[in-house]
Amino acid sequence: MKLRILGNSIRFRLGRSEVDSFGQSGLIEERVRFGSSNENDLRYALKITDGPEFTGSFAEGSLTVSVPRSIADDWVGSEEVSISGSQKLDHETFLKFLIEKDFVCLSAHNDEDQSDRYPHPNGPEAC
Repeated sequence: MKLRILGNSIRFRLGRSEVDSFGQSGLIEERVRFGSSNENDLRYALKITDGPEFTGSFAEGSLTVSVPRSIADDWVGSEEVSISGSQKLDHETFLKFLIEKDFVCLSAHNDEDQSDRYPHPNGPEAC
């Protein structure tokens, strides 16, 4: 699972097996190690909830985005590429969420394993 943060926008990209796991267990999580102690880790997770809206939280080094079950279930079992939502923080500030299925690269620029990614909609010529 890839994580991208830009301003008040958080984007996740999931490979095929991650989408399947998210749909089956209702939770998918990763961590980035910043030292020999777990207390220095950055953890990030997607969680399916019964609530009606997307929500995000950050506490004790852990970023969690909750996705409404109805939206997550429809997305996991479909050809839809992405789902999105937002959380109102105050009268003028929103936290935006985008969750996408990860495609094979458009241009092979690194040695990252792409075997678990979705085929690119533009076909094999996309890479």
